[in-house]
Amino acid sequence: MKASKTILTAAAIALSTIVLGACGSGSKDKSDSNGNDELTFMFRGGEDEKKAYSAAIKKFEEAEDVKVKIISTDADQYATKLQAAISGGNLPDVFYIEQSSLMPYVDNGVLLDITDEVEKSDFDLSNVWEYGVNSYRYDGEKVGSGALYGLPKDVGPFALGYNKQMFKDAGIELPDKDKPYTWEEFAKVSQALTKDTDGDGELDQWATGFNVNWSLQAFAWSNGGDWINEDKTKVVVDTPEFAESLQFFADLQNKYKVTPSISDAQTLDTYQRWMNGEIAFFPVGPWDMSTYAGLDFEYDLIPWPAGSTGRPATYVGSLGIGVSSKTKSPEKAVKLVEYLSASEEGQQQLVDAQIQIPNLIDMAEKWASATDKVPNNKEEFLQIVQDYGRPMPAAATYNAEWYDEFFINIQSVLDGDQTAADYVKEVQPRMQAKLDEAIQQQETAK
Repeated sequence: MKASKTILTAAAIALSTIVLGACGSGSKDKSDSNGNDELTFMFRGGEDEKKAYSAAIKKFEEAEDVKVKIISTDADQYATKLQAAISGGNLPDVFYIEQSSLMPYVDNGVLLDITDEVEKSDFDLSNVWEYGVNSYRYDGEKVGSGALYGLPKDVGPFALGYNKQMFKDAGIELPDKDKPYTWEEFAKVSQALTKDTDGDGELDQWATGFNVNWSLQAFAWSNGGDWINEDKTKVVVDTPEFAESLQFFADLQNKYKVTPSISDAQTLDTYQRWMNGEIAFFPVGPWDMSTYAGLDFEYDLIPWPAGSTGRPATYVGSLGIGVSSKTKSPEKAVKLVEYLSASEEGQQQLVDAQIQIPNLIDMAEKWASATDKVPNNKEEFLQIVQDYGRPMPAAATYNAEWYDEFFINIQSVLDGDQTAADYVKEVQPRMQAKLDEAIQQQETAK
């Protein structure tokens, strides 16, 4: 699950107009030249993921006597191409689904209810991460219960990584993998790691390089703040706990000076600086492991620093794999979903490619205990899934426009031109108005 903005949000919003005109055409009955069933599978990903899926699907084809046509796209093209397939009545038999797209896809008849097929299967659904499975259940009112409309392609815990060599060079004790820093401890260590290493009077090594869209959650949640209430009906960013977390996040750059300045970031972004060994702390998802295996320094995983709750927090995402409601080969299509999501053989292909953690719990526990490859503390990924990870705030709302509104003008806070307290007070009513619209869209779709 790549850490990119929820790219199917626009598709989800547009479904009520696109799908109603396209539902009648659906997937065509497909077979190869030998008369065997042919499925189409559409997904997005990098080269490592494409190679892994090609290998896994080849084994599936041999076992099931079926041909699978693979349609792969880059992440930023997937939503547009899937939307075009929906509107053109040529939806793939099997395809990736974003968490935030599940409700509109179901309400508009795009996804097949696969509950019965999955229950008849011989694999143990209880051995698949509960969070992943429940992300694709929908009862017509809320996500998390009811019929099953997909299985997890993966679960994506967003851990905190650190550069071990940088700690050793600075003579600083390595972080405790079982105990998170407090914010005060984190700021102090970060200042000690931010320095001018070549003596030219300019900083060339920093502690942090966090993107607010993907890292603020860890600070807000660990401090008792949130974006939305439990019922998903009210925006709650205008609280002291949330404002304090946003202010601390901004202070990392403006007060503690441990994040590259705006001019520094324009010269080279923080991702590249992490890759170059110039940043001490940086987020790490399982999808990063294949790329980070080539780093010139050793990295490992630790809990995110904890705010007033004393507990770390971060997000855990997921991509799903669903079946078109119009497929002419539902049994084979569901078998493909099961194979990619929950078979040992299929999972091994993806795990060997270092692009995700295993969906199978017993396989994941064995995988996490191995220390022959970085990161050594892969157990942190599992703790996030099992314990302190949360879905993104908009993962179970009808669209993400209300959530996106929060980030549109956030730069004024990050630059130190506006206090966090003033910003959350200003942005909350705008967010609430968009959330109300999303709730109304859901009611209209029904």
